[in-house]
Amino acid sequence: MSEISRRDFLKIANRALLTASGLLGFGALLRFFGYQSEAPAPTEFDLGLATDYPLGSSTLLEEIPAILHHTEEGFSALSLTCTHLGCTLEQDDADLSCPCHGSRFNEDGEVLQGPAKENLSEFRIETQTDGHLKLFLS
Repeated sequence: MSEISRRDFLKIANRALLTASGLLGFGALLRFFGYQSEAPAPTEFDLGLATDYPLGSSTLLEEIPAILHHTEEGFSALSLTCTHLGCTLEQDDADLSCPCHGSRFNEDGEVLQGPAKENLSEFRIETQTDGHLKLFLS
């Protein structure tokens, strides 16, 4: 068995320490980029009993934000997020208006006035077997 010189030992120790430091740093970087600061936002909401929403009503759902319409055809829900830059719309008489840049939408979500160019998104609504309404964002 041959002895290694002090110089070779220091080279091997140096490389081992640098490799270990690099691996620890890389692991910390992966943990940093993988960290989720808050729980993901819900994608479905229980709106309660369908009977709580009378025929012909429009109900503002601020926590989503959306507006729920109950018509002869059934239930429908529109997003209250402006398609221009994402501000939350406000109800103004029968129309919806954007307080940030002035876009206006009718009660069906169609653009009446820009700068928004796209109509509002419609959310899927299902009536469950227990009579509850469920709103799905996607």
